[in-house]
Order: sequence, then C-alpha cells, then structure tokens
Amino acid sequence: MTVSDKIRVLIVDDSAFMCRVLESIFRADPQLEVIGTARDGREAITMAESLKPDVITMDINMPHVDGLQATEVIMSTNPRPIVMVSSDSRDGAQPTLQALQLGAIDFVTKPSAAIDLDMNSVREELCRKIKVASKVRVVRTAGRAALVKEFRNEVAAATVPIVAKGSPITITGAAQKVSGTFPVVVIAASTGGPQTLMQFVPNFPSSFAGAVLLVQHMPGAFTSQFSAQLSHVAQMRVKEAEQGELIRPGTFYVCPGSHHARVSPTGRITLDDGPRIDGYRPCANLAMETVAAWAGPLVTGVILTGMGNDGARGAQAIKAAGGHVIAQDEATSVIFGMPSEAIKTGAVDQVLGIDSIYSAIEKRILYVHGAAKVGAL
Repeated sequence: MTVSDKIRVLIVDDSAFMCRVLESIFRADPQLEVIGTARDGREAITMAESLKPDVITMDINMPHVDGLQATEVIMSTNPRPIVMVSSDSRDGAQPTLQALQLGAIDFVTKPSAAIDLDMNSVREELCRKIKVASKVRVVRTAGRAALVKEFRNEVAAATVPIVAKGSPITITGAAQKVSGTFPVVVIAASTGGPQTLMQFVPNFPSSFAGAVLLVQHMPGAFTSQFSAQLSHVAQMRVKEAEQGELIRPGTFYVCPGSHHARVSPTGRITLDDGPRIDGYRPCANLAMETVAAWAGPLVTGVILTGMGNDGARGAQAIKAAGGHVIAQDEATSVIFGMPSEAIKTGAVDQVLGIDSIYSAIEKRILYVHGAAKVGAL
C-alpha cells in the first residue's frame, strides 16, 4: 500500500499521553497514517480545514471548545468522518448520542484507566471503525440548535395535514376490512440514521393517519434517550416500543436497540433479545416481514442510510404483500449500503432524497385510502 492509499487520520485529544497512545496504535496499522494531532476543539476545526483528513478521532471533554462543539462546527462547515473516542463515549451516554445526531459516524469508549494496555484492548475495534468511517460519504449538517429551530418553523408553517376533500384522513370501513388495521410505515436505518431521522421525523404531522415503527441499528442503552430526543422535534407522539402493546395510529414507535421487534397477527408488538439475525439486532427484515403479514397493502417500507443489507428482504416481503417501498437516494445517504441492497432486489418502488420521502408517504396513504373506499384493495 502506498502512502497515498493510506487512510489519513487526525487525532483530537487534550491529553498528550493519549495522543501518543492513539498515534502508536494507528502507526502500527499499515492502512492508517496519522497526519496531525489537535489538543482542543479549536485546533481540531482549524486542522480539519487545512489538513482535510480522511477521518477524525474526537475526544469530548476538552478545554476552550469541546468535542461536541467542534463536531457541530466541522459537520456544518467542512464535514469529515468523525469517530468519537472518549471516556464519555459509552452506551447510553447523552453526549455520545448528541455527537451521533450532530453527524459523528461512530464511537469508541476509552477504558476507565487510560493506560497503554487498556487502549490496546480496544485497538481492533478502533482501527476497524476508522476504516469503516473512511468510506462514509459525509453530509453537511446545520448546527443542532439551528436544525431544531428550522424543524419547528417548518412544523408551524405546515398548515395542511394529510387531507382528503378538506378533512383529515381517518381509515375506517373498507380499509379496515382489508387487514383489520390502518396504514403503517416501517423505517429501517443504520449508520447516519440519527442525524437523518432528526431531519425526517418532524415531517410527520400530529394528525398522521397511521403508525410508524422505526428500527434503527443502535445499542440498547441509547434508544430510550434517542426516543426522547426525537420527541422534542416531532409532531407525532414518539415512544420506545414496549412488549405486548397494541400498535395505534398517530404514534411513532422506536424499537429498543437491544431487542428484535415483531408485530403479531393481532397488531401487538412482541420483543425478544434473542441472537442477532443476519448479523443485526434489532433486525429490520424481521420487523418488516411481520408488519407486511399483518397489514398487507397498507404498509409502506422506508429504507434509509446504513451499512449492510438489512431491510432488503423486508422490502421484498412488503412488496409481495401489496405494499409500497421507498429507498433513500445515494446523494442524501451517509452510507448507501442498505438502500442500494434493497434497490437491487427489484422491490423498491421509489428512490428519493430525504426531503422528498414524506411527501411520497403521504401520497401513498391518500391512494390506499381512496382504493380501500372503493373496494379496490
């Protein structure tokens, strides 16, 4: 491998000792090259602009400008793939989730005792995540506060809910006879999902006629906090899914990251913490297949940004049941892996940018509602 082929890494950490430890780990890997070290967020912002690294490792707690502030600035002005490397980057930690929402790709937790031997214990994980991050197409984001303000302004301006002949849609009569249910949207997301969903979820109005089930690949300790943060920008009711609860319209359910989610023939959520399926837990394929069996043509599947192929088989199940499948396009995906794999199956009806997906969902529900009213479903 030539020098030009190597992954160029910028290390950001206020500890000179930790910088040396990380540098020794990266220099031992023939695919990685350390091009600089920054001691705080201000230096990180400047060096990200001048050095244009392939990947940045970012500590969180630093003087002057911390890692979250630096991530926000870099991702909104000069986006680069960022992997958080911090003692605060642990499962369930609010700063870690905030970093992911700001655009960081992944995180690695520093061991509690930051000595060379301890960091060597995460050497393999760290190098693997650096290599994955280097392949990510970074997406420029607005600052988190600006995003939330923008979302809420859009919500306030959206005066027209999903309507049919001037009235909010309610699915009754013939539509309920199709499968005993109402429109259901199943969303699959992985790498890049948190920031994408913060942009996407506010589009669903409080009057949304159906239910939404989200399967986001995320450690189990994060999803409760993630659900709470989504609820701050959402118009719909957002909650983490619970064992045995009946799916109801107007609610956005987040599958716990530690469990698979299925939907029973009676429309109840069942959760289990069994082994990974096809390498995933939660597995979007499983959720999509069971929702398709329950709701049939009233299902819309949405495959968002992510690495791997979870959702491809689920898209086929939804299509076979008469449902509709939408994949996020390459231009707006952080990683086009999951949407691309779903598209290859031939089951995807539309490939759209993230800003166009909700409108397509709305049109699909209007169509399904009308078809159900005349008995076409």
